[in-house]
Amino acid sequence: MGADIQDVGGTRRSTGLPAAAAEVLQHLLAVRVSHRAFTPEPVPRNTIEKILSAAQLTASWCNSQPWQVTVTSGAGTDRLRDALRAAVESGQPAAPDIAFPREYRGVYRDRRRESGFQLYTALGIERGDRRRQREQTEQNFAFFGAPHVAIIHADEALGPYGAVDCGGYVNNFLLAATAHGVGSVAQAALAMYPSVLRRELGLGDDRNIVCGISFGYPDLDHPTNSYRTTRAPIDQVVEWVTA
Repeated sequence: MGADIQDVGGTRRSTGLPAAAAEVLQHLLAVRVSHRAFTPEPVPRNTIEKILSAAQLTASWCNSQPWQVTVTSGAGTDRLRDALRAAVESGQPAAPDIAFPREYRGVYRDRRRESGFQLYTALGIERGDRRRQREQTEQNFAFFGAPHVAIIHADEALGPYGAVDCGGYVNNFLLAATAHGVGSVAQAALAMYPSVLRRELGLGDDRNIVCGISFGYPDLDHPTNSYRTTRAPIDQVVEWVTA
């Protein structure tokens, strides 16, 4: 596969990238999905390390690389799952380090509802069936059966900028996982109980819990993995200023 050549100011210059790099990126972005059902088969350690190495290349503010990642496997995953479930079942109030959205308005509310309706339709959950909706929500804290979870956290002193950089890291982790045939889902829900995560994972009070990523090999026969969410066309999200 040859290197791509671009004409810059009349000068032919090699980008150093494979000619198909743009197509590969577009493909990964197109096929990456949030999986909500996994097989119990663990992902080999060397594959996880490849995913982490790729995500580590994420750009960050002043190259601060604020993300820290705690990855669970085996009994570690089971212990964290049990602790989160116990917190939910006990009625422990959710208290995320980073405030959840105050509200979803307009088109953001519409997109959120559409995504939820797609999930419930795939599972055969009717509108108004609060019991089954709650049961599905609680699957977040069972990691949807994934054998691994990565908890993303940052120094609390970095505030919003640290969280923004972690968002870039999360996205690249998801893409790298996809490239290695590993399914994943980013979960804000896991940040609802930071005290549980700190206790179970040995994290200090100076760590802001940003989110979690459950990952493993997806159960492609499960109905939750059968649908695809939509994306808005760029003319709905981009404005051009030319003068």
